[in-house]
Amino acid sequence: LFLSFAGMVQKLDQKLPVANEYLLLSGGVREGVVDIDLDELNVYARGTDYDMDFTLLVPALKLHDRNQPVTLDMRHSALCHSWLSLRLFDEGTISKWKDCCTIVDHINGATNYFFSPTKVADWFYDSISIVLSEIQKKPQRGMPKVEKVEKNGTIISIILGVGSSRMLYDIVPVVSFKGWPAVAQSWLMENHFWDGKITEEEVISGFYLVPACSYKGKKDNEWRLSFARSEVQLKKCISSSLMQAYQACKAIIIKLLSRPKAISPYHLRSMMLWACDRLPANYLAQEDYAAHFLLGLIDDLQHCLVNKMCPNYFIPQCNMLEHLSEETVMLHARKLSSVRSDPADPLRTAIEHVKAANRLTLELQRRGSTTSIPSPQSDGGDTNQPDDRLAKKLQQLVTENPGKSISVFINPDDVTRPHFRIDDKFF
Repeated sequence: LFLSFAGMVQKLDQKLPVANEYLLLSGGVREGVVDIDLDELNVYARGTDYDMDFTLLVPALKLHDRNQPVTLDMRHSALCHSWLSLRLFDEGTISKWKDCCTIVDHINGATNYFFSPTKVADWFYDSISIVLSEIQKKPQRGMPKVEKVEKNGTIISIILGVGSSRMLYDIVPVVSFKGWPAVAQSWLMENHFWDGKITEEEVISGFYLVPACSYKGKKDNEWRLSFARSEVQLKKCISSSLMQAYQACKAIIIKLLSRPKAISPYHLRSMMLWACDRLPANYLAQEDYAAHFLLGLIDDLQHCLVNKMCPNYFIPQCNMLEHLSEETVMLHARKLSSVRSDPADPLRTAIEHVKAANRLTLELQRRGSTTSIPSPQSDGGDTNQPDDRLAKKLQQLVTENPGKSISVFINPDDVTRPHFRIDDKFF
């Protein structure tokens, strides 16, 4: 699996932290798992290109020794974004990563190195390519078949053939922080739906910078704040019926509002979190209200479009729809209006797409079991069965632990044995 590749990259030039922790999320970047909406993302289809999709956040740098709110350099950036100076790190780190920085010389003669998301992504893609090339030169029994490796902007997408399953990994190089950013400190002072259900320590255990800039930002320097770890914790407090409505609404908007690109599933998730704060807990806990919640999410989305206003849940002063034109928001609002009058038809269409993808997957797996062709990465032995077990075990790990933080630890000296942490338990 890719986890072995990540360990090999870690060992390649010792740039990555030795004791590293990879956050594994169910669903790819295109599913809105993290707040990255890149124009360069190639389109992949479930069933046609892959069967299971994951997002893996790989820390290139970690800043984990702070007990106070983390203050970032936001002087050059839009809200929710930041530049990252390597002055926060030691000389050894600066020396390692100097070639992945943009350099700014000051009048007083000092030199400042700003960690560049585009250069880090280039380095990471090159490193993965080297590792995969080495694996192909020395194939090992049981290694998955690499079906596709593509760089989509600052994201690296890999599709692996594992037995008769195809697994898409969207690999995101990130900067990992322990604690909480000062810019989101006021959010903690408000009342929230998760109060009393999970502890504040669980919610603010850490955050990331992901390689995505604002619409007017400088791509080589600007990172976006991501609260993916917190969002995993908050999902624990959302009722199953509301999550069903969210999934249904997401399926509708992915098909309906894809052109022109304006609304992503991440926007919808933010609206859902705001709705949880706004609506009574006993109402949201109703088990048979999924249809009501679906209509409510469509209404909220339409309201956001008409007003061209969708606040980031953690940094409300950041309006995630601010950049859209009036023409685009009104076009999507009209589309949603037709859905709101009769949501059953687009929902049925979305369900049929899922069923068709599942049928295609089963057909390809059936063909694969009857025509077993050794992959270039295998030694010709019958590895389909154990590989399938690995794929199913990973999918089971994610699906059986909804709302839990799943991290992957890798020892660079033994990349064959990654192990998992689900919340605070190790496996």
